[in-house]
Amino acid sequence: MLRHEFQPGRLVAGAFFTVAGVIYAGDAGGLWETPWFAIIPLVMVGLCLAGATGAVARSLRRRRRRITPATPTGAAGSRPGGRPM
Repeated sequence: MLRHEFQPGRLVAGAFFTVAGVIYAGDAGGLWETPWFAIIPLVMVGLCLAGATGAVARSLRRRRRRITPATPTGAAGSRPGGRPM
């Protein structure tokens, strides 16, 4: 059982922020030189992709809810759990 709802937008944003952190950690460790302004495009692209991913996931979730018919509770001839008699 899931403890919370999966949110793909947060996953994408977290991945881009992790990459930005790795880039700055490599710069701080002396592995390479990173200009201070190099992270801005990376973070902005990550946030835009996260927003687009979240919007697509939300629209797919709404579409899936509209397509599946609601099952009536307490319908005649049905058992609890949705199995017919």
